[in-house]
Amino acid sequence: MSREGDRGSTERLTQLSGGSKSVLLRRGIDRILDSLGKRHRRLVLLLLKDGAVETKADVMLRGNDTEAEEKHLTHVHLPKLEEAGYIEWNRTTGEISKGPRFEEIEPFLELIENHTDELPPDWP
Repeated sequence: MSREGDRGSTERLTQLSGGSKSVLLRRGIDRILDSLGKRHRRLVLLLLKDGAVETKADVMLRGNDTEAEEKHLTHVHLPKLEEAGYIEWNRTTGEISKGPRFEEIEPFLELIENHTDELPPDWP
């Protein structure tokens, strides 16, 4: 779709939503949603938000293949969150802390947590 088509769609959505621009159309939302797209990344961010994570070992999922899980965490999830600026990760010590852009994603995490009870019981 062309930029012109994107702009037309955005304008129609703004008209339908009473003139306010939908949060889902704001700049930066793709990075947030991409970062939340996998369970392990959500776990890292939620534990970090709650101050319950200090190292990579704190976010290891218990399962059958912990070696594969650790590789995926080390080579996919943590680098993706670090690249987005949501975490700082010391590869040598394994330490994880809030990154310079953590404040960008924190309100979204809080919104979801604070309104979980409003979702249908079987969702999704």
